[in-house]
Amino acid sequence: MAAEILLQTPLTQAKVAQLKAGDAVLISGTIYTGRDAAHKKMVDALAQGQELPFDVKDQIIYYVGPSPAKPGQVIGSAGPTTSYRMDAYAPKLIELGLSGMLGKGWRSPEVIEAMQAHGAIYFAAIGGAGAYIARCIKEAEVIAYPELGPEAVRKLRVENLPAIVAIDASGKSIYAEGKARYQQN
Repeated sequence: MAAEILLQTPLTQAKVAQLKAGDAVLISGTIYTGRDAAHKKMVDALAQGQELPFDVKDQIIYYVGPSPAKPGQVIGSAGPTTSYRMDAYAPKLIELGLSGMLGKGWRSPEVIEAMQAHGAIYFAAIGGAGAYIARCIKEAEVIAYPELGPEAVRKLRVENLPAIVAIDASGKSIYAEGKARYQQN
């Protein structure tokens, strides 16, 4: 097994170009959170000519709705949510420069096409490991849509958050490769 790649944000195009499907990464730096309700609000804001709550260029959005923090914790359990729920909104954000998404599960052909056209990566986090992932989150601040509760947009500072490059900027997918290997057997 190859060594894990230490990945520091921002996720520039030069970094995106070096990452390949199947690479194990440890993400450190600033990332943002957003689930479907927040994505809808962001895309609606763009349609109305408003600015986004943060500049998405060279950023990673983690698809998570963390549970409330217990006393002494920065954040509660922070496991990934199913990514296809953001697929109606992701191409627009990718077009604006979003270079990384972190979640779990498949992505639509439209999202993969946008990733290929604009140079973006999709990372998979381990489902069911929310408590473990929360330990990698060192700071968390709600920056937009507090009315959404756990689904508000947060700015996170993370250290060594583990993920796998599930789909790289060329469109190569560990999901498609795994399915093909299974069907061969």
